[in-house]
Amino acid sequence: MSSMSEQTARIDLGDGIWAEVLEDKYNPLVKRRELTLLIHHEFKSTPMRINLRLTIAEKYGVDIQRVYVRKILSEYGIGLSKAEVHIYDTVERALAFEPQYIIDRNGGVNPFEEEEE
Repeated sequence: MSSMSEQTARIDLGDGIWAEVLEDKYNPLVKRRELTLLIHHEFKSTPMRINLRLTIAEKYGVDIQRVYVRKILSEYGIGLSKAEVHIYDTVERALAFEPQYIIDRNGGVNPFEEEEE
């Protein structure tokens, strides 16, 4: 079995877009995995947070409610973006540490659930 770092060195985001994992570390105090990604999207727009969140959740085998994209910084005209992603051990930890504006920016806790009125 290969190590986790070898398995996650490249993440296919579809449509010719892919991410390279620059840093993958575990923060035991907060109980989360912290990823720094370099997203390659030459001649395409910066990927949407929800797509990145969904793909990361699928790739790492976790519930989307535990994954939050903190930031995506894009350089104009070069098709590269740097992203910071947090993967929490539990949904409760995520809600305790992520600011509400980050949760909202990521489509809410469960972005695919219909909101009840």
